[in-house]
Amino acid sequence: MGLSLRRLISVVLVWTCLNAQFASSQTETKPDSVSPPKTYTSRNFIVHTDLSEEEAKDLLERLETMLGLISTYWGRRNAKTIECFVVEDITNWPRDAMPPEGLAKVREGAGVTLTQTITIGNRFDANAKVYAVADRGTPQHEAVHAYCAQTFGTTGPVWYSEGMAEMGNYWRKGDSSVEIHPGVLKYLQTTEPKSLNEIVNAQELTGDSWENYAWRWALCHLLANNSNYQARFRPLGLDLLQQKATTFESVYGLMANEIVFEYILFLQNIEQGYRVDLCSWDWRAKPRKLLGKRPLKSTIEAGEGWQPTRAFVEKDLEYEFTTDGTWRVEKDGTELDADGDMEGKGKLVGVVFDDYQLSEPIELGAYGMFKAPAEGQLFLRCQDAWGSIADNKGKMGFQIREKQPEGEAPLPDPRKK
Repeated sequence: MGLSLRRLISVVLVWTCLNAQFASSQTETKPDSVSPPKTYTSRNFIVHTDLSEEEAKDLLERLETMLGLISTYWGRRNAKTIECFVVEDITNWPRDAMPPEGLAKVREGAGVTLTQTITIGNRFDANAKVYAVADRGTPQHEAVHAYCAQTFGTTGPVWYSEGMAEMGNYWRKGDSSVEIHPGVLKYLQTTEPKSLNEIVNAQELTGDSWENYAWRWALCHLLANNSNYQARFRPLGLDLLQQKATTFESVYGLMANEIVFEYILFLQNIEQGYRVDLCSWDWRAKPRKLLGKRPLKSTIEAGEGWQPTRAFVEKDLEYEFTTDGTWRVEKDGTELDADGDMEGKGKLVGVVFDDYQLSEPIELGAYGMFKAPAEGQLFLRCQDAWGSIADNKGKMGFQIREKQPEGEAPLPDPRKK
């Protein structure tokens, strides 16, 4: 035909290592009753599985929901059916039902996506098949890889590929809160964070460890949902998937200090329900020194993380403050002033930010004085569990000035109204 045809067979060894540790192990003992695999179909998937019909239909629904979310995010519809082999009990399956690579990963309690790609010039045709254990995470994770391989011809660099596949595993329509495997959450809460450079630039391999998957997810979740970085993250991802000469550094290099600060803060406070979008740091607020009798005013929302007052405080100087307003720390909860409730929920608290470092928290309340523990800008928030602030309502007015000499009229105490 006069055409140079290059056949590229690539095995994309990408599996959800999380499940190797957290999924129940498979037994090789033949059970008394065997459920041979059956085939179920939906608009975008063909699933061969030994799950019950009800469970298989539930899986298809979850896969279709996930695919709708990721194809909308990347702006590319799924053009080709994704074939999946989803295993609940390996003893239900004929020995020749899966290739050796797929069978091996399933026996590990994990999964793998195998992709065959034909390339002609700059055009490609890819067919990806998923082999996965039938837990609630692995099929979705691997289906993200299959979608990317068939849509873009690649799954991108390891940090992005695995981070986004883990996001696909956890994504829920209209809900960007953290809801991840409890074991992964505990690991992130109790382990020294891996640096951004180690995540993005290390020569790591797909399927290396569930711990590495956790760090990749954390970085992708932060960048995809934080209002400071999300606008750049999607175009970066599309460039990486299309193998353009774009790098993480070229997109985010000038924001490196800010990203590192928010990444560390995210991992320090992470819990189920945490909302990255509500806790995005306000880098635009410029602090100014407090001069004279006139207080500096700001407004603090109950349903957000740390918020700037624009007040520059100096270490060991004393400041007086007052508040006005009420807020709630539950959807239908009691109206509270800035003193909060008996357990401290709803209390106004502060930190001092300077050079990407935070002081220890300062308990403030509705009215009083405090000595600044450090020099920098004062940030405030309504005290509540980090995973629970999304249902908080209301806002608090805040006024602050340097402590005035004796004999000067104090700021009004809202509790004496």
